[in-house]
Amino acid sequence: MKDFILSLVAGWIVGVLFGWLKLPLPAPPLMGFVGALGILFGAWSIEQFRHFLLH
Repeated sequence: MKDFILSLVAGWIVGVLFGWLKLPLPAPPLMGFVGALGILFGAWSIEQFRHFLLH
């Protein structure tokens, strides 16, 4: 959970800086973002499944 919060704060800081400097955001379109979340969820699911099998 700590890594998630640190990533979120770091992303927020980058967003604030880019907004303040009026630069285009370095973010993918919404569908790319949703796809990346799907990949992360899939990898997390496998790790949870492995943990469940080993314990």
